[in-house]
Amino acid sequence: MARYSFRLPDIGEGIAEAEIVAWHVRVGERVEEDAQLADMMTDKATVEMESPVSGIVVELAGEVGDLIPIGSTLAVIETDGDGDVEAPPADTPAEQEVVVEAPGAEEISDVEVATPTPQPVRPEPVEGPSLSSTPETKSGPSTSSGQTGNGAKVLASPAVRARAKDLGVDLGQVQAEGDRVRHADLDAFLRYSGGQGYHAPGASRARADEPVKVIGMRRKIAENMAASKRAIPHFTYVEEMDVTALEEMRADLNANRGGRPKLTMLPFLIVAICRTIPQFPMINARYDDEGGVVTRYGAVHLGMATQTDAGLMVPVIRDAQDKNVWQLASEITRLAEAARTGKAKVEELTGGTLTVTSLGPLGGIATTPVINRPEVAIIGPNKIVERPVFDGDDIRRAKLMNLSISCDHRVVDGWDAASYVQALKKLVETPVLLFAD
Repeated sequence: MARYSFRLPDIGEGIAEAEIVAWHVRVGERVEEDAQLADMMTDKATVEMESPVSGIVVELAGEVGDLIPIGSTLAVIETDGDGDVEAPPADTPAEQEVVVEAPGAEEISDVEVATPTPQPVRPEPVEGPSLSSTPETKSGPSTSSGQTGNGAKVLASPAVRARAKDLGVDLGQVQAEGDRVRHADLDAFLRYSGGQGYHAPGASRARADEPVKVIGMRRKIAENMAASKRAIPHFTYVEEMDVTALEEMRADLNANRGGRPKLTMLPFLIVAICRTIPQFPMINARYDDEGGVVTRYGAVHLGMATQTDAGLMVPVIRDAQDKNVWQLASEITRLAEAARTGKAKVEELTGGTLTVTSLGPLGGIATTPVINRPEVAIIGPNKIVERPVFDGDDIRRAKLMNLSISCDHRVVDGWDAASYVQALKKLVETPVLLFAD
C-alpha cells in the first residue's frame, strides 16, 4: 500500500492560506478520484478541492474553521500502489470550480448564519397533589388527542373545551373529579402542573442556547466589517428625494417593456450615479492604506450588495456607465441569481470601485451603510413613502425616498458628499435628464 499526500495547491494570486469550511470525507472512508474532499475558502472564493487519487483517507489536516497554509498537506490517502507519494509542488493555480464567493461589503441589517433552528420540546406535565405520574381520566389513560387511552372522548362542556383550546391544553391530560372535565379541573391542572404542558396564546417559549462557530463566509464578513470600521473614519449623509415623476416614468416603461426585464428603481439610480461621477471622481475611488495612494477610476465598476443564504455577497456590474436601464436590469438579475445560487465567478465579485446597497421592500427611513473597503463610498437608497408635500401654495401627494451615502473621511469631505448627492437628486427628481445626452 502507498500513501499519497495531497498538498493544498495555490488557489489564487497572493493567497497564503485558506480556511476549511467543509469536509466531504472522514478518516477511514474511501474516496474516489475526482470526488470532493473539502471546501476551502480564501479571501475571494470558496473552492472545491477534489481528490487526485482513489483510496482510503488516513489523515485530514484539521477541523472546520482551521486555516491551512498553501503547500501544506491537506489529506493523506492510502492507495493501492507501493511507497509513499507526494503531491506535485503547489506552484500553479488550481483549476477548481468556484461555488461560493466571499463577501466584501455590509448591508444595513445583520445577517444570520444559516443554521437549523432547534425546535422547542413540549415538556410533560409536572406531578401535583391531584395528578398521578400518568394523567388519567376515569375512563383510562389519556392521549394527546384529547381522548382516553381506550379511545373514548373526554367529556367536557363547549365552554371548557374553548377555554382549553385557547390555553393550548390537551383535555386528555386533565384529571376530572367527576364524570366530565370542568373549569375547576382545568384550574387544578394549570395550578399543579406549574404551567408546563401548555402555553398561553401569544406567549413565546424559551429555546435552548445555540453556540454557532463563526467560520467561512460569516467569518469573512466579520473580518471585513471589523477592518472597515477600524480603519475607515466613516460619515453618513442623508437626503430626501421626490421620486414621484421617476416612479411614473418607471411604470410607463414597464407597461411597454415587451420582452425586456421589469425595471426596478435600481437601474435608474445606477444611471444617475454614473452620470454624476465625472464631476465627483473622489467618490468612485479606492484608497491604498499602506501605499498612501488614492486611485480615482474612470470606469464605474459598481458593486451590488446581495443577500444570499450563505451570507452577504457583492457581485460587480462591470462598466456600468456604458449600460442603459434595460441592460442594467438584465445584469442585476443575472448577477443576483449567480450570487444566490453560488455560481458567481471570482471576477464577478472583485474589482468594484463603488457599491450600492439596498434593503429592497424592507426599506428603512435612513441607513448608515458600512463601506466596502478599500472603496471610499457606499450608497444606500431607502424606502419610498407617500406623504403630502407643499408645492407652492398647493398641497399634493408625493412619493419620497431618503438616500444615504457613507464616505471615507480621509478621502471624501462632507462638502463633496453633499454636493454629489445634490447632483444625484437633480437627476432623480427630473428623470428625463437620465435619457438626455
